[in-house]
Amino acid sequence: MSVPEPQAFTVSTRDDTQLRADLAAWLTATTGTPVAVTTLHRPEGNGMSSDTVLFDAEWSPDAGLEAGERGGSFVARIEPSTDAFPVFPTYDLAAQVRAMRLVGERTDVPVPAVRWVEDSPDVLGARFFVMDRVDGRVPPDVMPYPMGSWLSEASKEDQSALVAASAGVLAAIHGTEASADELAFLDAGRAGHAGSSALARQFAGERAYYEWVRGAGRLPLIERAFTWLEGCWPVAADARPPVLCWGDARIGNILYQGFTPAAVLDWEMATLAPPELDLGWTIFMHRFFQDLCEDMGLPGMPDFLHRDDVVEAYVRAGGREPRDLDWFITYAAVRHGTIMVRVMGRQVFFGESEEPADREEFILHRRSLERMLDGHYWPVS
Repeated sequence: MSVPEPQAFTVSTRDDTQLRADLAAWLTATTGTPVAVTTLHRPEGNGMSSDTVLFDAEWSPDAGLEAGERGGSFVARIEPSTDAFPVFPTYDLAAQVRAMRLVGERTDVPVPAVRWVEDSPDVLGARFFVMDRVDGRVPPDVMPYPMGSWLSEASKEDQSALVAASAGVLAAIHGTEASADELAFLDAGRAGHAGSSALARQFAGERAYYEWVRGAGRLPLIERAFTWLEGCWPVAADARPPVLCWGDARIGNILYQGFTPAAVLDWEMATLAPPELDLGWTIFMHRFFQDLCEDMGLPGMPDFLHRDDVVEAYVRAGGREPRDLDWFITYAAVRHGTIMVRVMGRQVFFGESEEPADREEFILHRRSLERMLDGHYWPVS
């Protein structure tokens, strides 16, 4: 397998100088006091679906924002520009903020506080929200953390502590106490996707996403995988009540202080589904990086985030014993494959790579997915 050199993805066409001025003007109007945006930059190493901006702001301590405050460090999450080849066809900012606030208010999961929300696209050309910035470090995507990072160089004890704490985050998210009415905004049925259960509706949404991504072409492997998933439906997991799922549940979306989660980020894929959806995604996303390492002849981190360790830590933290986990890991591989086709297509759009003869070459874990469908993957996981 030929694996392209990882590189940062283009995620925005916005001019940072103008963005800084627009943010300062908006904050001044929103707070009713002069606000200066003193620094502004974009994070490196992670993130591809939205436009994320880190900035510092200052204001007078008597402005009444918070007693004695003179400013702070913040993060703006902005809907992707329509001219930046967005990863998803829609970006539900309101649902993302609502999920963050619900989890932040009713669990001990460290979710950054959302300070301000702008529902009009007139300010920055898209809707956005601003949340407090939390210090910490993230297992990088570029280069992938198993290829050499603070995490791969940590002791086995510290790596195990991070896995246990991260599994505990999932258990806490899934334990969010909320009524069916309070969680209805996460149900894929609100977007018109039909099905007899929350998982069936979420699955229908993924099929619709695939149709959007493929455009006029076809991706036979993804279509074969959807057929396989339908034929092996996870009846046991689907029979239990769904929960609030993070959606993009992976350690690359957690800021750590030491090896303890300090901020859980990126809620745009939050949904209503069985908890196995998040567990499968967490386990697969490490397998994705590990398989790339092995295909390149690198050792990677073969014993890290092992499914048995994740499940044990998750159950110990209060999560229910997972069912049909093989199905959900395969489903994660399919979902990620579709996303990768879109993400790599963005690189073509911006002239950062060339369109291959076969678009399934964009699926970097193509061989792993084929082995999953053929029943040859699990003995080596």
